[in-house]
Amino acid sequence: MAKRGGFPGGAMPGNMNNLMKQAQRMQRQMEEKSKEFEDKEWEATAGGGAVTVRVSGKKEILSVKLTEEVVDPDDIEMLEDLIVAATNEALRKMEEENAEMMQQLTGGLGGLGGMF
Repeated sequence: MAKRGGFPGGAMPGNMNNLMKQAQRMQRQMEEKSKEFEDKEWEATAGGGAVTVRVSGKKEILSVKLTEEVVDPDDIEMLEDLIVAATNEALRKMEEENAEMMQQLTGGLGGLGGMF
């Protein structure tokens, strides 16, 4: 009489249990890293240091610092461009570090049988 259902040799349930434990461990690590990441800050400058912008891992602008020399009422556009440039650079740095962190956390997924 043939066995009905289940997995031959009972091997799959053990593998599945290990897979679930590994996934739960990875989820905990990702949650911890995400919390750490949100508390980090990145800074970038533009215009040779005339404008400095700090951003958080929550993608929030924390501060904008301007040197007196860059504040020219006759050239507001340049100041606006420098603020945008410094902000975009700070956000790019933050996103780059986030991508590296995610790669480190998920880099071992190849060992899970290509499920991810």
